[in-house]
Amino acid sequence: MIDDIKADTEKKMKKSLEALASAFNKIRTGRAHPSILDSVMVNYYGQDTPLKQVASVNVEDNRTLAVSAWERNLMPAIEKAIMASDLGLNPSNNGDIIRISMPMLTEETRKDMVKQARADAEHGKVSVRNARRDANSDVKDLLKEKEITEDDERSAESDIQKLTDRYIAEIDKMLKAKEEDLMEV
Repeated sequence: MIDDIKADTEKKMKKSLEALASAFNKIRTGRAHPSILDSVMVNYYGQDTPLKQVASVNVEDNRTLAVSAWERNLMPAIEKAIMASDLGLNPSNNGDIIRISMPMLTEETRKDMVKQARADAEHGKVSVRNARRDANSDVKDLLKEKEITEDDERSAESDIQKLTDRYIAEIDKMLKAKEEDLMEV
């Protein structure tokens, strides 16, 4: 039972890390990388479809992305979807390839993005702590129902705390890397 609680808690904490990584991908740096466009949805025959399922996204140089659709008639829809996304990007379409130049980030914009990254990291930490709280609550319920001993409870809570500390440290590491990436000129 305790092992199930720990496994479930670890699964929840991993999902928190994945959500944070996804949030960090949406915060663009001055450099071009394809994951910036992961959230873009293209109208593909009436269905909203992720961009990476209808086109390939490549890095041409340090500041330019090239998007080439697998079906040529999708080019206007892809261009429209990129402009409609809240990424602040302006694509240019030459008929074969859509090029997206990454605008230079000002110092103020960088600081705002660092604030956003810190807020996202804090949400991730709260999510990890909530998973810990839920797990500890489940362990206490088992103790109340006399399915485990007090020693088992203390041991389980200790293990859950170690798990929490590991994931919080991972979030801090991810945040530090994102801050360095954002502040790099």
